Amino acid sequence: MRSGQLARLTGVSTDTLRHYERLGLLPLPQRTAGNYREYPPTAPQRVELVQRALSIGFSLSDLKTILAVRDRGGVPCRHARELLNSKIAQVDQQLENLTSLRTELNRLSKDWDKRLRRTRTGQAARLLESIRQTLGVPAIRSFPAMKNKKGR
Repeated sequence: MRSGQLARLTGVSTDTLRHYERLGLLPLPQRTAGNYREYPPTAPQRVELVQRALSIGFSLSDLKTILAVRDRGGVPCRHARELLNSKIAQVDQQLENLTSLRTELNRLSKDWDKRLRRTRTGQAARLLESIRQTLGVPAIRSFPAMKNKKGR
């Protein structure tokens, strides 16, 4: 099966397939006489495995390590499980951070409501100037990003 067909079948771009090849996540395909990539019948399952693992937080680097061991005939299951434990700990920390952020935002909202009640119409309440850096709440420059859809 050629790149375009594999890309359509798995829902990833041909650029993503080439990226996976460069990283060793996808074995290098055979080449046709016309120099087209010709993937084996197992390629869709491999791409889908990578996509599913990415969707739960595994990185391309994590997968490169796991799949390299697997491709050499090894059994990376315990390492994969350790990585999953690490992902769970990261999510727990993110949840704690978000809970703290929500608490701080609620506090700030109440403070702003008080400021606005004390401020006459047309007068600046200087709300943004009242934001303080709070201990225990990390400075957040933007909302937490999800893994991007390209798989990179």
